[in-house]
Amino acid sequence: MSKIEEIAQAVEMGKAKVVPGLVEEALAEGLDPMEILNKGMIDSMGVVGEKFKNNEIFVPEMLVAARAMKKGVEVLKPHLGADNSATIGKMVMGTVAGDLHDIGKNLVIMMIESAGFEVIDLGVDVPIERFIEAASDPDVNIVGCSALLTTTMPAMEETVKALNEAPFRDRIKIMVGGAPITQEFADKIGADCYTEDAAAAAEAAKKLMGK
Repeated sequence: MSKIEEIAQAVEMGKAKVVPGLVEEALAEGLDPMEILNKGMIDSMGVVGEKFKNNEIFVPEMLVAARAMKKGVEVLKPHLGADNSATIGKMVMGTVAGDLHDIGKNLVIMMIESAGFEVIDLGVDVPIERFIEAASDPDVNIVGCSALLTTTMPAMEETVKALNEAPFRDRIKIMVGGAPITQEFADKIGADCYTEDAAAAAEAAKKLMGK
């Protein structure tokens, strides 16, 4: 088994203590840092996402794998250079005003980071102005809004409306999700993309970036 296959397997199994050492060994062997990132980690998180979609694994296993990858990325970061070639896009993510749920949001962030994005986490109970302010950064490509309560769906609608009316609208894609959200609701409020779980969100974000 190659070193990259070992890393991929360790990430998939969520071995956060093992992954950093394997990454260091791979670097010491002279393997390309981008290849370690893409083939050893991002691809294996894709496998984890597929297994999650097929109900072969559940949220805890997915979280553990994402944490293991994060540990590996920390070791890799200094070797990836200062440019942004390691990231495929920048996303802003938050739970809408009035909603204090963050487990779904955090899981989406972990999966989207695992797909190679830089994610700005705005936290929970995020007012519209904060979404607009964060999304006005010219490097931001995607804005993600999460709502876990039916009572905060109007807040999501208002947030998306404000983003749709923003001068930078043509530069960003708007993703929405959360337990009460449906494709129908996403279409009605003018969002670009709805996904029903974190694994699908990562795939959708890559598609939105044309990856």
